[in-house]
Parts: sequence; C-alpha cells; structure tokens
Amino acid sequence: MKRKNIVAFEPVGRIMEETGALRVSHDAKVTMADYITEYALDIGKLAIKYAEHAKRTTVTAKDIKLAQKNL
Repeated sequence: MKRKNIVAFEPVGRIMEETGALRVSHDAKVTMADYITEYALDIGKLAIKYAEHAKRTTVTAKDIKLAQKNL
C-alpha cells in the first residue's frame, strides 16, 4: 500500500523554482515530495533514537541536526 504523501506538492514546486526551474511538471513535484518525505522520515526516526539514548521523550533541534549530519 502506498503511503499518502506528507509533503504538499505546490511548495515543492516553489522550492524547485527557487533553484532556477522555470516550470515543474506535476510528476516532478510528486517525485520530489516523495523523496523529501522519505528523507524527513529517516531523519525523524534517527532523531528519536538520539533522544531515547539521552533518556528523553522530547526530540530537540539538536537531535534533528545530529540525525541529519549522520544520515
């Protein structure tokens, strides 16, 4: 079963436009949103592990930054 995308397509299109794209197809937005969602979920899972290792239930910005660095 395919998971519903968490990241909205239109902001992804704006991100792509910020990188210089003049036009972005719907399929490209969907694909980029899928990648962003997967990356964010991976960072979140690792950040939770860091918080648990520190015996905390709250994930902090430090956990997120560390997870992103080590992913």
